[in-house]
Amino acid sequence: MEGRQPQVGLLGGDHRMRRALLAVRVPVLLMLVLTGCSSDDSGSPAAGRPPSSTATAGSSASASASASPTTAPPPPPPPTVGACYRLSYAEAVAPTNDDGPVPCTKPHTTQTFAVGTLQLVTNGHLLAVDSDAVREQVAQACPAKLASYVGATETQLRLSLLRPVWFTPTIEQSDAGAAWFRCDVVAVTGDKQVAKIDHDLAGAFKKPADRGELALCGTAQPGTAAFSRVLCGAEHSWKAISVIDLSHKSSDGGYPGVAKVKDAGHDVCAEAARAIASDALDYEWGYEWPTKDQWQAGQTYGRCWSPDPP
Repeated sequence: MEGRQPQVGLLGGDHRMRRALLAVRVPVLLMLVLTGCSSDDSGSPAAGRPPSSTATAGSSASASASASPTTAPPPPPPPTVGACYRLSYAEAVAPTNDDGPVPCTKPHTTQTFAVGTLQLVTNGHLLAVDSDAVREQVAQACPAKLASYVGATETQLRLSLLRPVWFTPTIEQSDAGAAWFRCDVVAVTGDKQVAKIDHDLAGAFKKPADRGELALCGTAQPGTAAFSRVLCGAEHSWKAISVIDLSHKSSDGGYPGVAKVKDAGHDVCAEAARAIASDALDYEWGYEWPTKDQWQAGQTYGRCWSPDPP
């Protein structure tokens, strides 16, 4: 991941200690140099002569001033739940972000739905803010909080375009004491695009209009060249209508294989489309199953699709 932290001085602990020691040692060295190298008016060494009072006083003053305790600046404030941001796709999937928020009533692409505290010490060891262990903490915490924030069931969330992304402090922010993580909700459309939303997403699925707008639709039949994912509030011709849980198809959690996940949806999706069709003898349906990469990323389910004419 970009911005990897060095192995020495993780989170700035060692760096802060070195800076503190340096602030004390430099004046002491200066005092030794001044006391050992004082000279007479001609510029030649004054062998055997005691250091001048001016040099001694100056050295003592420097050491005293440098040894005075300093107060470290406070860490930057953590993000705020409910804040909205206008991020590109690349910015939304980056590990850190320091953009400022924008009004949620204006077009934006992400909204913070949770903020938590990182556990940066494990078994007495300080963890790097960008370590695998810290990233795993956030990857477990954020997805579990999204449904309740937007007021959706698990099935409703899977039939929408809303997905969680998350951020941790930069190395500089963690050096200053920041230990938060931030969870944002984003709607990914098309090929690495993020949809713009102009309203608050807190509890959005409890409002029929918002729930319909945020649902997952397509510009054409899934699997065709013209297919692209869009919010149902945008122009579309197909809609995701139901979810098929495929987790039971795997005995060890691994990918069951294309044949198993593909066959699992044939009859189920046909029946789901028939149930909502105006003519039970004339209807279309589609089925979208997860790839191996999607399965490993957590999508252990497929989706049934049906035409959704205007």
